[in-house]
Amino acid sequence: MRKLNMGRLQLVWVLLLSGWLFSCSSDNDSLDEREQEEGFLTKGVYPLEDVGDLDILINEIGNSQYVLIGEASHGTSEFYTWRANITKRLIQEKGFNLIAVEGDWPASYSLNQYIQGQTGGTAQQAVQAFQRWPTWMWANQEVATFSEWLRQHNQSLAQNQKVGFYGMDVYSLWESLEAVRSYMETADPAIAQLARNAQTCLQPYNQDEQLYAQATAQGTSCAQQMQTLLEAVQAYRSRQPANHEASFNAEQNALVALNAERYYTQMIRSSTGSWNVRDRHMQETVNRLVAHRGNGAKIIVWAHNTHVGDARYTDMANAGMVNIGQLIREQHEDKGVYLVGFGSYQGQVIAATMWGAATRVMNVPAAMNNSWEDILHRHSAEDKLLLMRELKDIPEALQRRGHRAIGVVYNPASEGGNYVPTVLPQRYDAFLFIDQTTALNPL
Repeated sequence: MRKLNMGRLQLVWVLLLSGWLFSCSSDNDSLDEREQEEGFLTKGVYPLEDVGDLDILINEIGNSQYVLIGEASHGTSEFYTWRANITKRLIQEKGFNLIAVEGDWPASYSLNQYIQGQTGGTAQQAVQAFQRWPTWMWANQEVATFSEWLRQHNQSLAQNQKVGFYGMDVYSLWESLEAVRSYMETADPAIAQLARNAQTCLQPYNQDEQLYAQATAQGTSCAQQMQTLLEAVQAYRSRQPANHEASFNAEQNALVALNAERYYTQMIRSSTGSWNVRDRHMQETVNRLVAHRGNGAKIIVWAHNTHVGDARYTDMANAGMVNIGQLIREQHEDKGVYLVGFGSYQGQVIAATMWGAATRVMNVPAAMNNSWEDILHRHSAEDKLLLMRELKDIPEALQRRGHRAIGVVYNPASEGGNYVPTVLPQRYDAFLFIDQTTALNPL
């Protein structure tokens, strides 16, 4: 792929955007101060041992239409497994029927077809649709196991009742253009030609986002071709039945192509600008999925904590950054929005030493002093579930503290920049803390 370190640059920007490493606590903190810090969690903390312990969380979610579930890394097995456990219960007990993930639309749509019984093979084969680095994010055993559960769950349901699995990321410029062209060759050859026009405009860059981004700085742009294509696909879809799945898929791919071009154009100009293009695209995709599903639509979002946890309660806000958790809360509060975060004290993680490098299992060191992860570990070295509404009247809980975020590129020896200053009870509605974690299982 591709030399442009999209995810890495954005996560580094989030973690270091203030221009200083967050000081969780100096090494000179006295023992008395640390003992005082760990003692303020007098309520709102519940055991987390098995899926039955999720009862209180499912009850808290209530009739919310939007549930966003985070992760503190893209390479921790427990985050994926517990996220799947929550999702299964929401599907079975609360009628959720849409899942949107931090993944490319074309690859996710391919997996969606397997999950809905439209293609054969195995779940392990189906997740191999995710070919963009870091492939382990979705091509892993944990996602394959959950995908097989979804397929079995959907088996006896009518098509309009099946749970869907979709991608909401913005990176798949070339793949999405090809998907539009391929579909329109038969559906509407004139639109297929517009897709080829856009591909021709991009051809000199050989599917290298960095080359295209650099060219835009010199005044080159394929934005108009993307806009023309999207408008034509939108017009085509308007002539189809409201629930026409193939035209919805084509329109979403055209939208991805347009916003991907905007994202890559912004990437070399403004980290804040490109971040906001990406998360606003995620928000738009969620809204489009809910509208397309129609009455009874209820959606679960899977993404990193940096996207799910409300940006207004981190130092992201100081840089003018928004994220999907904030945007969905602001737009749909009246319909019920519930944000779930994750964290861990130490363990192992799948990551890489640099963008595009080989996958490695890395040790995650003990959390920094006075970070949220450190405080939760000192409260008890056990897994736990926190309900944030119960912490909001505890002054110490409303202090801004470091909250660890691990990206796909990780250096355990340089932990200082991995902590996002966070007011935890306002950033999330619930928080799952896994004291000791293990690495994800890539396929």
